[in-house]
Amino acid sequence: MWSARSRFLIVLLLSTAFTVDLLFNILPKLHQRSIRSQCPCEESPNRSAVPRSSSANGSGAPAESGRWSLDPTLSKLRKLFSHPFYRGQSLPRRPGDQLLEKEDAVKYCHYKAKRANKKRARTGELTGTRYSSKVYLASNWLKFHLAIDRYALYPRSDPFLDRLLEDLAVLDVSEAVVKPSGVHLKLLLKFQNFGKAMFKPMKQTREEETPEDVFYFVDSQRHNAEIAAFHLDRILDFRRVPPVAGRKLNLSKEIQDLTRNEDLKATFFISPENNVCLFARCLYSCKTEYAVCGRPHLLEGSVSAFLPDLYIAQRELIKNPWSRSYTFANKEEWEINPNYCEKVKHTPPYNKGSRLLNVIDMAIFDFLTGNMDRHHFEVFTKFGKDGYIIHFDNARGFGKHSHDELSILAPLTQCCRIKKSTLLRLDILSQPDYRLSDIMRESLLHDALSPVLTEPHLLALDRRLQAILKAVQKCLQQHKDADVIKDDVGDEFDFIDFNSSVLAR
Repeated sequence: MWSARSRFLIVLLLSTAFTVDLLFNILPKLHQRSIRSQCPCEESPNRSAVPRSSSANGSGAPAESGRWSLDPTLSKLRKLFSHPFYRGQSLPRRPGDQLLEKEDAVKYCHYKAKRANKKRARTGELTGTRYSSKVYLASNWLKFHLAIDRYALYPRSDPFLDRLLEDLAVLDVSEAVVKPSGVHLKLLLKFQNFGKAMFKPMKQTREEETPEDVFYFVDSQRHNAEIAAFHLDRILDFRRVPPVAGRKLNLSKEIQDLTRNEDLKATFFISPENNVCLFARCLYSCKTEYAVCGRPHLLEGSVSAFLPDLYIAQRELIKNPWSRSYTFANKEEWEINPNYCEKVKHTPPYNKGSRLLNVIDMAIFDFLTGNMDRHHFEVFTKFGKDGYIIHFDNARGFGKHSHDELSILAPLTQCCRIKKSTLLRLDILSQPDYRLSDIMRESLLHDALSPVLTEPHLLALDRRLQAILKAVQKCLQQHKDADVIKDDVGDEFDFIDFNSSVLAR
């Protein structure tokens, strides 16, 4: 017969085991499941319910089977990335083409882990997980950083990208700090696997358009523009926008309770509607009247993956030759001189190599999004003057769907140059089977904050695409084909009939 004390000890032991299992196994799984269930892209009767796996094609097609997969009979996105032009052009890596060597990245990570743990010990912080470089070695952040080369930020066909996007959307935040900014509130999110990302909160609804009287340099930054720009860049096959995903943050649990920054904690307050709000201290408009608020705790925003630290991957900040005047009255030379490009074409590094063509690629991308705020751009120092331009900071795009700002196309219309690869992709996306608005609509369904863009913004993409093709056609009427279309792909795809009024010339 069991004594009363023995029965008590057995019950206590079983209760302890159940409590441990509940806290460290059951509840975390339920938490992750509840987060993922908020995504409108989960399985529905019209979507295929198959396990997740790697992408079968290149840059950005949904995986052949996966949580994001759509019915292949309905997927224009899958069809686009199966196109010969998107599946080809695979350039082999040569020595020096990779941005980072794995040994350097791992060594730097060991240093960061050691420094972070020393700081925790010095400050007497006993809570939180101890940083370990072993976690980083298995992370999708490391895979992303090691995939960056002189051709693009990420390859067309690697399953880590979809997993990284999911990490950005659901991975637990370990720390949040204010990102120094001149105008708008931004938060730097840190994760236990040494991942870092920029959070830009929702400032206006998707239906709001930028008022006509608002200057571009005081326009709001839109979180959904960052998300849409990443998808557009991927569809255009530039692959120059760092991965971005939509996310809803719990301001109380994931920011206020986690941050060790007293300045950030001091900016939290409760609104008259009992919503949790915060603002940040910055140079211009970060005051309580510019605060962002949750509903009541949840705040949606864009989460952009950080590139490798500047310590191991230096970047150069360069003024855009077609930068606008950031005053109310003055204009830049390119705005009043139609022959301005002749001056640029004789100025290093635009006088040779691909830098000028890369600027024109960027202008085409910005015109499609409506972004007038491209005053500077960055390139990786390692790749030199022919390195591609990183399409950073796209939050001022998609502000006006009813207006096409043709001045953004000045690099194209003044220089009358375009890469053959860029023109071919634009022409493909103008065809009914690959219509850009349809491809974007489908691609954006993959994001947790879908719908990301309103229908008028999607249709504006088709209209702007036609404006770009017309600008190229006008250049071809004024100059020789070889002077306008710069061949960067050879004649490999000349057999393809694109049925284009521009290319059939």
